[in-house]
Amino acid sequence: MRRWLAALALAGTLTVLLSGCVRPGGSDGDLTDDWPALRAPQLFVPATDACLPRITAVVQARTYEAVDCSRSHLAETVHVGRFAGPTADGDRPEPGSAALRPARAECDQRAREVLGGDWHAARITLTVALPATSAWRGGARWFRCDLSETGSIDNTRPVNRTGSLRGAMIGDSPLLHRCFDPKLIGDNLNYMAPVLCTEPHRAEFVGVYVERDMSWAEFGRSHQRAHTRCMALIAAFAEVPNNSDLPYRAGSIFYPPSRREWQEGDRGVRCFLWSDDRKLTRSMRGAGPQGLPAS
Repeated sequence: MRRWLAALALAGTLTVLLSGCVRPGGSDGDLTDDWPALRAPQLFVPATDACLPRITAVVQARTYEAVDCSRSHLAETVHVGRFAGPTADGDRPEPGSAALRPARAECDQRAREVLGGDWHAARITLTVALPATSAWRGGARWFRCDLSETGSIDNTRPVNRTGSLRGAMIGDSPLLHRCFDPKLIGDNLNYMAPVLCTEPHRAEFVGVYVERDMSWAEFGRSHQRAHTRCMALIAAFAEVPNNSDLPYRAGSIFYPPSRREWQEGDRGVRCFLWSDDRKLTRSMRGAGPQGLPAS
């Protein structure tokens, strides 16, 4: 009711002004020159070095929330970049598409700088987040790089944590992949249980290799190639010859990126030494032929 009465009052004022051409007191007759100019609308851009209570592949400005990194959170934004070139001129890339390769490569580089190492070697995952389609149409061209701690090598879902991930891979970090006691169902690997390297175990993380550019389907048909690449890393890690005796010393387990990560350009394959015939009670790093004998 108040809005309706106010509208009637304003209409009456305008009628008087228009019919009598009477200037209000103190008015110069120009009803537009005294209004301050409106500022140009500012596009929303998420903050860098901010921690997030939830993770989304598409960021909505109206639901964006950041918290202090000392509080419980699921992700940490370590970089906000900007699309350029043909990608910026077209429709917004979809999560999991090849158009995100330059963005993921930039995020990967920044993540390594922040962490102090290759995030593939730890319980950490990297997510590239995008503006909403409506924001893209309005001119938003940013992408966000989020790091999260994960539960395990098998469970890559982010877990709540407190504290920043900055420098998290420097020194003796509990996030680093080390030794595991794989659990099998028949001949199939079920999951990798992390253990201390001084405890009985059959697997140990040895490193990451970068696969060449191929489709996800092609990689699925190239497991022997991945095995060969991992075996080379095992030989270097254990300091044993990469020759015909190597398969009698150890086997390999490897974890590729997820299909979505692969399509976005991630080619980092995690490699593990696998001891089939005996349990180990020490790290095989630098073990040499005597520490990792052919059997």
